Amino acid sequence: MVEIYAVEPGSLAELAGLRPGDFLISINGHEIADVLDYRFYLAEPKVTLKIHRGPELFDVTIKKGEYEDIGLEFQSYLMDEMRRCRNKCIFCFIDQLPPGMRESLYFKDDDARMSFLLGNYITLTNLTEKDVERIILMRTSPLNISVHTTNPELRVKMLQNKRAGNVLALMRRFAKANIKMNCQIVLCKGVNDEEELDRTMADLASLWPAVQSVSVVPAGLTKYREGLFPLEPYSPEECARIIGQVSAFAERCMKKHKSRIFFCADELYVKAGLPIPPAEDYEGYPQLENGVGMLRLMQDEFDAALRGLDGKRLVLPRDVSIATGEAAYGFICGLVDALRARFPGLICKVYKIKNDFFGENITVAGLITGIDLYRQLCGKHLGDALFLPKTMLRSDGDMFLDSMTHEELSKLLGVKIEFVDIDGYEFAYKILGEL
Repeated sequence: MVEIYAVEPGSLAELAGLRPGDFLISINGHEIADVLDYRFYLAEPKVTLKIHRGPELFDVTIKKGEYEDIGLEFQSYLMDEMRRCRNKCIFCFIDQLPPGMRESLYFKDDDARMSFLLGNYITLTNLTEKDVERIILMRTSPLNISVHTTNPELRVKMLQNKRAGNVLALMRRFAKANIKMNCQIVLCKGVNDEEELDRTMADLASLWPAVQSVSVVPAGLTKYREGLFPLEPYSPEECARIIGQVSAFAERCMKKHKSRIFFCADELYVKAGLPIPPAEDYEGYPQLENGVGMLRLMQDEFDAALRGLDGKRLVLPRDVSIATGEAAYGFICGLVDALRARFPGLICKVYKIKNDFFGENITVAGLITGIDLYRQLCGKHLGDALFLPKTMLRSDGDMFLDSMTHEELSKLLGVKIEFVDIDGYEFAYKILGEL
């Protein structure tokens, strides 16, 4: 039973007499506990809702189009509390956060509903048998699964959860039920790489086509690891070996399945100093949100944008600046060099920001804080505007990870700040301004 928070004016629900404060008990006889129940059972063209209003209990029948919404809103998106992670992964980034940050940043979710609805990655360790049966019944596909290793004993060790060892058995059940899965492997040096990585890739490839894609990413290690499992970052040479190992296996998959299945994160290529693969190697970018193929897609979009600007000129000289993380610095410099060569009136300085807040091993732009930006850009020539990757802002888009707002940073630096998506077209157009 869930409380109705609001009813959309003019909606089918309002026309049927439903009100805020009513409680929805069931749809077509099926109990409603959360958003998955609600969406699944609301899909029918005729639905009967059992409603609790004060002392009254009554039914409301609504005829509608298949999958048509009826206009009910609930207090939270899930209509339920988000499920917390029960693991203590040896590489968990949240365990590596410094104290004193916003409380919300320390929350660890591991909710299968968020995997289906929003693409979150889950470990499957907190699923009950009822949860598994519901996933199969409702065909909640695709699921995004943090696998890391298919070795049962090793996975228990890595996740520090005795229920972690049955991941492959669960995935086989999902595969049999035609549930599609995208997976990730977070590599920890000396733990789940080398021979263990070969084993994991072989096991996951055996589940194709249910397992549609797998990203291979290195663990992110901050300077706040006191008392945690001892892990070391990969060297450039080791990153190159990982790429070679994964690429060789992916090529065998390509011959057998017409899909590579396995894709290395951009971070590995950058650290190894190797070129990013061509677009066709990413097969439509199924792992884009995991940092796989972002640089290739942005480069190709940028090149297309530049071709589209052929013959155009800057209206006035343009003086701007960009700040980014160490990982993307060389890439961004390459884009800016191409713009300056094409538009001589462009002045654009690119600044590389070292991550002092989390530590030098963290090089991605999305984890740069406001205080690091201020300390390293203060007194620098920033021009008329400073451009920053939008990934530096938290999901709500209003502040950096250290709670500094972009308005505060703009005031401290004395420059207008604009944010740019990971989009080659947007990057070119915003940096150039009005043409």
